[in-house]
Amino acid sequence: MALDFASLARQSGRDSSSVRVPKGPDQPDSRVIHTLGSDELRQPARRVGKVDEATRDLARSMLRSMYAARGIGLAAPQIGEALQLLVIDLDPDEAANPPLVLINPTIHASGGELCAYEEGCLSIPGVYLQVVRPSRIDVSFRDAMGRPQRRKADGLLARCILHEMDHLSGVLFVDRVSDRSTLETELADKGFDRDHVRPMT
Repeated sequence: MALDFASLARQSGRDSSSVRVPKGPDQPDSRVIHTLGSDELRQPARRVGKVDEATRDLARSMLRSMYAARGIGLAAPQIGEALQLLVIDLDPDEAANPPLVLINPTIHASGGELCAYEEGCLSIPGVYLQVVRPSRIDVSFRDAMGRPQRRKADGLLARCILHEMDHLSGVLFVDRVSDRSTLETELADKGFDRDHVRPMT
């Protein structure tokens, strides 16, 4: 990546440190992550009006839930909070690297090649399918202290941000899968109902 996760995390580290929690799957206070078929996943998220300690508490709760599920990204709607808040950690095994907290994120531009890459989701555990997304983005957001930030990202970080931002609009990665036959097979194998998918193509 031109701007990799570690670099971006270090840039935001001073603000992210206020919401850091111990990494690892042992998270006794983690919350339930809603799965495909849950109405909570289809609700549009509201903008966060004021970034305060309650916002940071929610970010901590999301991080605990994400680490407990061994994920690298989580959006607030996945734990039933219809707010525009994301947490991302592409280095969940590296304690020194802080996570990213993105509040009210907005994509200003996307570009580069359109790339197919296998994605999964904590709300659809065990299902991994190819999704096409742009390889580069320009994103603005508020950090954990409410300060405006604007960053460029590419590769896995760009994909993860786009994936999590979809949740804020009630979109799941399976909605973007073009190979319908493989999608239906994978969902059936993991006990999910294909009727809960809302195809975008």
